[in-house]
Amino acid sequence: MTMAPERLISADSHVNLTQERIKAHLPSRIHDEYDKAVAELAAGMRRAAGAGAANRASFQHRTYAAAGRAGHHDAHERLKDMDADGVDIEVLYCEVSGFRYLYLMKDGWREASRGFNDALSEFAAVDPERLVLSYQIPIHDIDHAVAEVDRVAAAGAKSLQLPVNPSELGLPDYYDERYRPLWSKICDTGLPVCLHIGLNTNLDDLGRRDPTPQKGIMVPVTGLMTAEAFGMFICTGVLERYPDLKLVFVEPGMGWVPWWLNTVDDQVTRQDYEFGLKELPSFYFHRQVHVTFIEEPLTLHKLRHEIGVRNMLWSTDYPHPVTSWPRSRALVDEQFAGIPADERELMLSGNAKRIWNL
Repeated sequence: MTMAPERLISADSHVNLTQERIKAHLPSRIHDEYDKAVAELAAGMRRAAGAGAANRASFQHRTYAAAGRAGHHDAHERLKDMDADGVDIEVLYCEVSGFRYLYLMKDGWREASRGFNDALSEFAAVDPERLVLSYQIPIHDIDHAVAEVDRVAAAGAKSLQLPVNPSELGLPDYYDERYRPLWSKICDTGLPVCLHIGLNTNLDDLGRRDPTPQKGIMVPVTGLMTAEAFGMFICTGVLERYPDLKLVFVEPGMGWVPWWLNTVDDQVTRQDYEFGLKELPSFYFHRQVHVTFIEEPLTLHKLRHEIGVRNMLWSTDYPHPVTSWPRSRALVDEQFAGIPADERELMLSGNAKRIWNL
């Protein structure tokens, strides 16, 4: 492995599992039902022609450095690519989002959600110290969600993934009382909740209206929509009620975050908004919320203290078009030039070690 002044831990990288690989972990009697749910999701994505279509178009543009790398789906090759890039550990998110179709199954969805996570575990098993998989927890049945958190935590999971916006699935937002057993269980495990931006059905209309190739107007708006999720967790008191709950928002961008924090604090201090919180909204953000970034040098140098150095997590986003692979070390040195060593260490690895209990 490449020796470097500090460890590099990517808080956001990706793994691609085929549906056949996932189905290998499912009982054969539910394969047909599983395939129907996958087909129903695909049909919905074609109708929406939104973020999913944009992502597919980006992946088909084969000029970026990591395009077609075997490390996207092969754990042994992934470790080689990490070594070549000087990256010690990666927190991984599956390209396939089980949140969006497992709930469509009429039968066997509980077994399917467990099998889905078992397929992720199989990938991580090659080197569980370096490959930190984020296990997907379906939220349409809270009893099952609690049981699945228990199951994956007992098996050694370090990271949990939940949908960013429950409303996309026709479910109540995260301040609703139905989630209280889930938050309590997650706090008991000490595992972080990771919320990765992606498909957003609330943007389907913009996706249809966006005339640009690859939906270039809509894609940046997807990250900005994270402000809604911030508010649902912070302004409704979820984080106040569960001070041990750790949230990681993945790929939302950072430059807009200080504006949002200033706005919600101003609503309380100057505009008499009644959120019913004991502290300012920014207090809960700085205590419990974290955001990932790849290359945002202006934000990093000008706004890091407004966001919070302990709230920022570097990532490679391997193997997506914006990935820093295979030049992560060089790009880190360029981007972090002039940043104090203690702050640099926190953003590049220290925060990740604390959040994921590495």
